[in-house]
Amino acid sequence: MNEIWTEKYRPRLLKDMRGQENVVSRLSAFITEGSLPHLLLAGPAGSGKTTASLCIARELYGGRWHSNFLELNASNERGIDTIRVKVKDFAKTMPMGTRFKVIYLDEADALTQDAQHALRRTMEKYSETTRFILACNYMSKIIPPIQSRCAVFRFSPLSRDETKAFLKDIAIKENVDAEDSAYDAILDIAEGDMRRAVNVLQTASILKKKVTEKTVNEVAGGADPAAVKMMLQNAVSGDYKKAREALLDLILKQGFQAEDIMKEVYRQIHSLDIPDERKLILMEKAGEYEFRLTEGSNPRIQLEAMLASFAISRKL
Repeated sequence: MNEIWTEKYRPRLLKDMRGQENVVSRLSAFITEGSLPHLLLAGPAGSGKTTASLCIARELYGGRWHSNFLELNASNERGIDTIRVKVKDFAKTMPMGTRFKVIYLDEADALTQDAQHALRRTMEKYSETTRFILACNYMSKIIPPIQSRCAVFRFSPLSRDETKAFLKDIAIKENVDAEDSAYDAILDIAEGDMRRAVNVLQTASILKKKVTEKTVNEVAGGADPAAVKMMLQNAVSGDYKKAREALLDLILKQGFQAEDIMKEVYRQIHSLDIPDERKLILMEKAGEYEFRLTEGSNPRIQLEAMLASFAISRKL
């Protein structure tokens, strides 16, 4: 239990990765040829970008991969000095026992514009001895000159079946007793993020011997789905008083923030037993009140107003 499961069960080879079959097959072709262009890996968190980069390094360099691979997180070191010093110093040294080294920049979309232009120049200058792998959540934040110099690979969120199968494999190896509803709760929370799913499972298994849906919701830190669903059911049925009492319980007694409640409201609207036309109305209203929250409006007033609008929508 002392070891972090996300690292313990991180795939070591490309063929062991879950999902991303098209990406894996194309990357494996580069490994087979022993050649690698600059790569731009785009996709949401926990979809396998870092894992793929580490697998590439291991398969290219074997036991020497640490000497020929530099990993940096651009969100922590996003300025031009990082490119001019750390990246450039590593790029200009000769590779050990191979034709080129690899520099992996995670969250490259966090780099400033000046840093990205400096990176473009570094990529050009040291292209004979260094390959760059850039990972980002939003490809639109990467300047076009860098995009044009890279082979682009798009990672999609992992499917529920793939994530669930991986979690069950870990549970068997770690002797974790988990209910099937607990896995579904983890999948709802993770939303395709494998890293978060594994972290939630490990945390829940430490808290209780038997992992249940309730345990998962407790460790995930989000608003209680059952409580939020009951609040919404009261609101859409026109019982604003009960809906408001449930809201105040979530805010004042359980200590949830408005953002946590809004996220769960969004999830629960889809499961309400109401016509689809009314769900559309609720989604539109939820989006409006979420925007008001981001603009700095009073959270309690906005959430109460949202419930009132849900109750009024019954008459529309």
